[in-house]
Amino acid sequence: MRPAVLVIAGSDSSGGAGLVRDVRTLSDLGTRVLCAITAVTAQSDHRVSAVHHVPPAVIRSQIQAACETQHPDAIKIGMLGSGTTIHAVAEALGPCSRVPMVLDPVLAASSGGILLDEAGRDALRQTLLRSATIVTPNTLEAALLLGEQPASEDEALGAQAQRLIARGARAVLLKGGHAQGAEAADWLAVSGRALERIASPRIPATLRGTGCALASALAAHLAFGRSLPEACRCAKAYVAELLRAAAQGGTAD
Repeated sequence: MRPAVLVIAGSDSSGGAGLVRDVRTLSDLGTRVLCAITAVTAQSDHRVSAVHHVPPAVIRSQIQAACETQHPDAIKIGMLGSGTTIHAVAEALGPCSRVPMVLDPVLAASSGGILLDEAGRDALRQTLLRSATIVTPNTLEAALLLGEQPASEDEALGAQAQRLIARGARAVLLKGGHAQGAEAADWLAVSGRALERIASPRIPATLRGTGCALASALAAHLAFGRSLPEACRCAKAYVAELLRAAAQGGTAD
């Protein structure tokens, strides 16, 4: 049986990000997809016009039913939307405490809409941020979780990744795609280990959903049994291929 990844995320009506991007990524990489939908959003490439939060009891039921179908080999968590949803997800995932978990802290849409308020961020810091195998914030998300200004310089990103470890995260892959420089450098910080820089040439392309794709690809490689550093490098390579295709006018999206 193929390894299965449980995706807990919101839908994006534009199809560029969220659950649709997750499913595409996991299908590309050959895993089975289990899912629990946390929110339904009405959004385009330019704005978020409406968000409907799925009741926490329904989210718990989805997770339980998915795990009854096939025990997941990895978990990818995306948009959660509220503190009550975060607590419900944390509770429902109790039996999966040994399953590798990738937390993509979706706090705001690329179009600017806020997708998790401050109370929700507090709940995230106290629960899933501490229990996830790895957290994958971009520069804005890392800053919001730390209560700081977004970092733009390479070394400052690494320092913020380490501060997230000090706040209780077990491992952090802080994505540098929105930072400056000729390279797109991500920083992998793991509790008790040296900081690792994972870089690739910056590709002149814009594509929605790359954060979702990276987190899902990372979960897929963990489901196949790869080590955390190897899974991070493989996930970054997958996203680079998406961006290359977009830059060449391909069909990456």
